[in-house]
Amino acid sequence: MLTFHNPPHSGHAPVHEFFRGERVPCFEKPERVVYVEEALRERGHPLTVPDTDASAVLAQIHRPRYLAFLQTAWTQWLEVSPGNAPLQPFPSVWPVRTLRSDVEPQNFIARLGLYSMDNGSPLAAGTWAAAKAGADAAASAARKVSAGSRAAFCCTRPPGHHAGADFMGGYCFLNNAAVAAQTLRNQGAHRVAVLDVDYHHGNGTQSIFYDRADVFFASIHGDPRTEYPFYLGHADETGEGAGAGFNLNLPLAAGSSVATWFAALDVACQRIARYGADALVVSLGLDAFEGDPISTFALSSDDFSRLGERLGALAMPTVFVLEGGYAAAELGTNAVNVLEGFEQH
Repeated sequence: MLTFHNPPHSGHAPVHEFFRGERVPCFEKPERVVYVEEALRERGHPLTVPDTDASAVLAQIHRPRYLAFLQTAWTQWLEVSPGNAPLQPFPSVWPVRTLRSDVEPQNFIARLGLYSMDNGSPLAAGTWAAAKAGADAAASAARKVSAGSRAAFCCTRPPGHHAGADFMGGYCFLNNAAVAAQTLRNQGAHRVAVLDVDYHHGNGTQSIFYDRADVFFASIHGDPRTEYPFYLGHADETGEGAGAGFNLNLPLAAGSSVATWFAALDVACQRIARYGADALVVSLGLDAFEGDPISTFALSSDDFSRLGERLGALAMPTVFVLEGGYAAAELGTNAVNVLEGFEQH
């Protein structure tokens, strides 16, 4: 399968994050993509660098002041103090209910909180370059599919589906799936479907397209009453305005069986088929895997082949975008199993 990667991803290498109140090594680390790249090469899928600048599409997906902040965030952090270079900034205050978000504070940590949904997206010196190259890869893949390729895969990090129009969160900074969907629309697709199979709900993607009828969003994920991102992803969220009826959430209880998961996949695929999309974007989170350290579903590596086969049966031009998945050593096998299962159709 045609595969785009973003070599600058290695510059986004924060050392630690906070998990359940403890400072721990980052789960979202460069080795994740290294394992996938190795599996792709071993199984005969060459890697290609992006050939499209996603800047114009990013301006359609994300708000200008958020993009301006993100592009210069590390420089701003160093301007606070030159001694900040070896340190990671984390937000400590957020503009929740009754607080104003329309005025950008001068204090850097306050600005970071303004543009963050949590403290789970640690920054590093190369974060912007890595995220931008990932968006370029998503736009490149979508353009190839629009030009006639059956499918393309974005082997990139950091992931993107938790990033909204004007906020980062959950390791995500720029929403690659949204970039791919918007690029497909820009290239002539009248309707695009986005299917998110990450264990965690793609809250950013949902929020970006929630009031639009030209992009249908479906997500299979852990129930937000107990699972991150907690505040979005319920079954009663079905879209609003022009987008009413074009959002499908299929939340599953933590620990749900493989059979339950695939039953939900069938529901999502049936809705996508009825929607009549011209193209499909798959937010390919692989953390439904039985060995994932921060998730509780139990798909095996063979089940990911089955996932690919089911998606291939939709017979739609498809862009796959790598999202989560933190059992790093198995990530490559699981990703390529999906792609090769897809190619069987």
